[in-house]
Amino acid sequence: MNTKKQTGFTLIEVMIVVVILGILASIIVPKIMGRPDEARATKTKQDIRAITAALDLYRLDNFTYPTTEQGLEALVTKPSNLAAGANWKKGGYLDSLPTDPWNKPYLYLQPGVHGEFDLYSFGADGVEGGSDAGADITNWDLK
Repeated sequence: MNTKKQTGFTLIEVMIVVVILGILASIIVPKIMGRPDEARATKTKQDIRAITAALDLYRLDNFTYPTTEQGLEALVTKPSNLAAGANWKKGGYLDSLPTDPWNKPYLYLQPGVHGEFDLYSFGADGVEGGSDAGADITNWDLK
């Protein structure tokens, strides 16, 4: 006689597991979904710090920060109107200009309203002001 005992999950056991997974997902997913905005803000702050360091090196070599007209491009490409005696670093101060995590260029003003220069991103919403993911991230707030 060939008696094999069949083993497996019953429909009720499978449904219980699905319900438990659903409950866990409803608790965990909202917490995970907020993390990308935090990561983008952190990357923006790191970019602003790196660009600020490059601007400081530029100033050491060239006696002044790039003008608003020269912009951040002066960190990558040698401006044509440098002061006499300026020593622009061959190869530039940055390999390329980063864009913010929302794929928009960083904004730069010199002279700045908040210091010798202003460097900032308008955040996710792309407009001045805002809160949460749309909040502005600036060099004067990082000091």
